[in-house]
Amino acid sequence: MDGNSLPRRKFLSHSVALATAALAPAGVLREPGVKLKLALNAYSFNQPLMAGTMTLDDVVHFCAQHRVDALDATGYYFPGYPKAPPDDYIYNLKKTAFLNGVQLSGTGVRNDFAVADAAARKRDIQMVKDWIEVASKLGAPVIRVFSGRARPEGHTFDQVLEWMIPEFQECAEYGKRHGVILGLQQHNDFLKTADETIRVIDAVNSPWFGDILDVGSLRTNDPYQEIEKLVPYAVSWQLKEKVGYGTKEADTDLQRIKAIINKVGYRGVLPFEALGGGDPRERVANFLERIRAAFAL
Repeated sequence: MDGNSLPRRKFLSHSVALATAALAPAGVLREPGVKLKLALNAYSFNQPLMAGTMTLDDVVHFCAQHRVDALDATGYYFPGYPKAPPDDYIYNLKKTAFLNGVQLSGTGVRNDFAVADAAARKRDIQMVKDWIEVASKLGAPVIRVFSGRARPEGHTFDQVLEWMIPEFQECAEYGKRHGVILGLQQHNDFLKTADETIRVIDAVNSPWFGDILDVGSLRTNDPYQEIEKLVPYAVSWQLKEKVGYGTKEADTDLQRIKAIINKVGYRGVLPFEALGGGDPRERVANFLERIRAAFAL
């Protein structure tokens, strides 16, 4: 055993305990008040993008046609994912967005830091780092990451945090070097509540690490109370058509979300995501109309 492993384990356990004891620090440092820009999450066009009947350039043009300020260009839809795409592709997409007045507000990958296999986690750390570089080349200030798909059998929540926190810290430090913030999306997976998500953010303790506030994945308690807890930590969002109450879903009360944002304060992009069946162009346009009406944007 490495002579430093036991002190390190005690330090990590102490850090996790401290994070549990203080669930509401300052959060993201920003000016008070509200200033919002709408962004579209590319996952709204998942089916045509995966089928190859639509490209990210097409999504940029959709944003321009519908006066959407920004695009969150998820990594899944770049050629070669999970490998980083060629620079030519990155820079052509960046040019298309710029010439159409659309900001590339973020990208995202599907990592899993909740698996017991250390080699698999190491591979995902490298993937996150590779895509941090992609985000930097795109001019995208945020990359969306996850905790893990599930809680691994045979391990407690705290045991998983002991390996997960240093991995996020390593990625956040790499993001700092490239000017890219890591946004942790809580997704009703390993992380199920606002308090669990805040616990991780506090333990990572980096200004380059915050929350992607996914309104549709907070299903354990009242989703609006959970959302209000997370707004101070939000570096970006996934505003969805539905919120969850356990296994049940209800239409998102956009006026209530607006009231929470007005109360707590948030400045930045507000990405939205329209899911479900039917023509995604119509579904996205309809949800966009609802958002504009509720937020007066």
